[in-house]
Amino acid sequence: MRISTSLFLLVLPVLALTGCRQDMHDQPKYKYLRGSEFFTDGRSARPLVQNTVARGQMHDDSIFYTGMIAGPAGPAPATEFPIAITKQVIDRGQERFNIYCSPCHGQLGAGNGMIVQRGFKQPPSYHIDRLRQVGVGHFYDVITNGYGAMYSFADRVQPADRWAIAAYIRALQRSQNVNVADVPANERGELR
Repeated sequence: MRISTSLFLLVLPVLALTGCRQDMHDQPKYKYLRGSEFFTDGRSARPLVQNTVARGQMHDDSIFYTGMIAGPAGPAPATEFPIAITKQVIDRGQERFNIYCSPCHGQLGAGNGMIVQRGFKQPPSYHIDRLRQVGVGHFYDVITNGYGAMYSFADRVQPADRWAIAAYIRALQRSQNVNVADVPANERGELR
């Protein structure tokens, strides 16, 4: 019984190794940027067809994808939204803001989020004059590229959502800095 078990344990690895072949490892292929005799130009890789754009990489609306417009002194933040601002856009912006921005900026954009309460650097309030007067493209650009201690969210937040967040930031700014003159005359009586 011991001899048969020992023989079986010796034969088993040999049988297992016969099933391992090098076909996939040794398959004919061209390595990147290596020469080839197959094509007349001697290259193994074919050049890209002129004006070809990879799927998802056609960014033909530069304002939508950068948040910047051409200015006399170079690129400047866009002052207009490249998308229509609707209630759905504001709601989406609020949802994305609460997920990505409120941990640092707080739910009202005052710069007192939970991260700040735990001792990290405080971001500026969205309600200071400088940020209320800057073009909306500034917020898009900061979300995309980061600014100061804030890192880029480009890999987490899609371009349309960045604009939605910028729209929500503008709504936050308006909600915290309202004058009586901003209220329509026929509705001012309800404020008193």
